[in-house]
Amino acid sequence: MPYVSLQNYVDAACSGSVVALPTDTVWGVATAPDHSPRLYELKQRSFEKSLILMGASASDLWPYITLDMAQWKTMTEQYWPGQLTLVVPASPKVPMAMHPKTPDTIGVRVPDHPIARQILTLTGPLATTSANLSGQPTLMTNDQVLAQFPQVYGLDEQAWQTLLEPLGPETVIPSPSGLPSTVAGWQSDHWETIRQGTVYL
Repeated sequence: MPYVSLQNYVDAACSGSVVALPTDTVWGVATAPDHSPRLYELKQRSFEKSLILMGASASDLWPYITLDMAQWKTMTEQYWPGQLTLVVPASPKVPMAMHPKTPDTIGVRVPDHPIARQILTLTGPLATTSANLSGQPTLMTNDQVLAQFPQVYGLDEQAWQTLLEPLGPETVIPSPSGLPSTVAGWQSDHWETIRQGTVYL
């Protein structure tokens, strides 16, 4: 189980290795978007299912989409960071490996988890999916993820402390809710709920 320093973790994610990523919903696995096939291989996941692009902020994700700014802000300013995934028209910047069966759209999200957002600030947006073998229960802790997937990189204790320090003592680090995010898709002129989760539109 490769628990590594923060710098080694960031380097691994950016170079295409898979890392364990905490979020507000479930633990995930993530990698640089160009190396998305590694997530499918790791999870034994069907290419019929697209991956999610997570970023530290809405502005970090903006280059990956093509949507009217007003429609984008309507959702992102109200619900992000949060447990809402937006399925929106994808720009050419999104690698085809992230969404081989739905090349015109991509799911994007900013998680309501301060550690995750700090990580994503350092790495840039990452391709993500839940940490589990396809069809099996989602793993809910860092230790579970690294035990199930020994090739995945996780943050060591010092790395966690480094990320916690600038947040201040009153910052609450949420445990994963275990519930899926709400998924909403842009349908030409309105938003439509595709999957109901913790957020109600």
